[in-house]
Amino acid sequence: MNNLAQINLFDPHAFDEKIAQARSHADKLAIFRDQLGQLDENLFTRFKQNASIEELVSGRAHVMDELLIRIWNLYFSEMKQHIALVAVGGYGRGELHPRSDIDLLILMKKTTTQFNRSIQSFLTFLWDIKLEIGHSVRSLKQCVTEAKADITVITNMMEARLLVGDPNVFQRMKYLTRPKKVWPSKRFFMEKLQEQDARHHKFHDTAYNLEPNVKEGPGGLRDIQMIGWVAKRHFDAQTLQELVDHQFLTESELATLLDGQNTLWRIRFALHMITERREDRILFDYQRDLAALFGYHDTHIIAVEQFMQHYFKTVMELERLNEMLLQHFQEEILEYKKFQKIKPINERFQNNRDTLEVIDPNVFEKTPRALLEVFYLMQTNPSLKGVRASTIRAIRDNVDRIDEAFRQDEENRKLFILMLKQSRGITHEFRRMNRYGVLAAYLPEFANIVGRMQYDLFHHYTVDEHTLFVLRNMRRFTVPEHEHEFPFCSD
Repeated sequence: MNNLAQINLFDPHAFDEKIAQARSHADKLAIFRDQLGQLDENLFTRFKQNASIEELVSGRAHVMDELLIRIWNLYFSEMKQHIALVAVGGYGRGELHPRSDIDLLILMKKTTTQFNRSIQSFLTFLWDIKLEIGHSVRSLKQCVTEAKADITVITNMMEARLLVGDPNVFQRMKYLTRPKKVWPSKRFFMEKLQEQDARHHKFHDTAYNLEPNVKEGPGGLRDIQMIGWVAKRHFDAQTLQELVDHQFLTESELATLLDGQNTLWRIRFALHMITERREDRILFDYQRDLAALFGYHDTHIIAVEQFMQHYFKTVMELERLNEMLLQHFQEEILEYKKFQKIKPINERFQNNRDTLEVIDPNVFEKTPRALLEVFYLMQTNPSLKGVRASTIRAIRDNVDRIDEAFRQDEENRKLFILMLKQSRGITHEFRRMNRYGVLAAYLPEFANIVGRMQYDLFHHYTVDEHTLFVLRNMRRFTVPEHEHEFPFCSD
């Protein structure tokens, strides 16, 4: 509480004095409404002063804790046992953006009508002070039943945090829904992986749309949360830092992940400020305002295009980390290491369970050309379904070896042209090259357009994505089964 007072978000003593002096229910409602309005005003002021976004997001959650506990005690002060108020979902993680739903679970030891009137009064109070809440009322038995039936429910409950009420009921719920009882980590991981794939498909498997979704789109906040959920279910890890302890992340990668999260948090926070509602899409109409709010100015590139390029480069990096970490999880959780089926491809690479893997972790240091060879091998070996996590990490760590001498090397040039001559996998592998940062490193001209958007309603994707679409379309002209699409071009 002292920390909240220090950053001028909430003074518990002054607030409690006001409540004590309130003469009516209406007075109490007014006091809580005023406090919420003041909270948002303080948060927005501090945001514009460039305060830490972690401080703002967690600060709002902490103040909400204080308010909800006080409202709960208005109706449940005499009921100390068999019922609890629990924060779940993002709020359970201690994260709350200005217009995000406040996800609550009212948890009872068993189904009973004993608390009905108090629950109804509590919820009505929250609605009357204009809080956007998502709530459920469940007994312990119902929690288990719902969790078994719906992965969304268990995901929310994994992030549960007791606000007020009977701690024994809360601990019992955590015990009954632990991985040994409900959703073991292997099944949980496989289901969440399918869920992410389906979500990415909704956005055409690209983060580079004209109006991206900062939460749900590829490389967005959900992808970071996905990593956290899997880590929590498998390792019981409470923070991303613990993935470093488990050697799933390096300190450098953790810093990139957290920097990316903070960038997306600031954009989402600003969207909620500008629109005064829960809005996660960076719509065309908001992009100029966001660019101005983030301090961008027109140069030879207009401010809005600079802002959006920064956003797209951020999500590209997060996509890369998401892919690498999920590959790591597959190896660990699905126990791939126990069943390795390794087939040599050449002296530098091998096929490990249908993924491309470097034989020697120092291969790119010894043979920089292998940074291009990765993608050629993916093109020419149809059995390969992806790139091993350790190999993605090695590419990431060595991409700066692609310098001017590398670009001018005749053998490297021949290999690059050979990739363009292949009958399959051109678009797919050039997109992978772009995602891993190799294409921008090899073609400095291409680096200038990575993540670059054009501020108009005609170009639906970034310039690099449009360019790769052109590459795809040109290749289709050469493929017999597509010649009916544009016969003249195919001829």
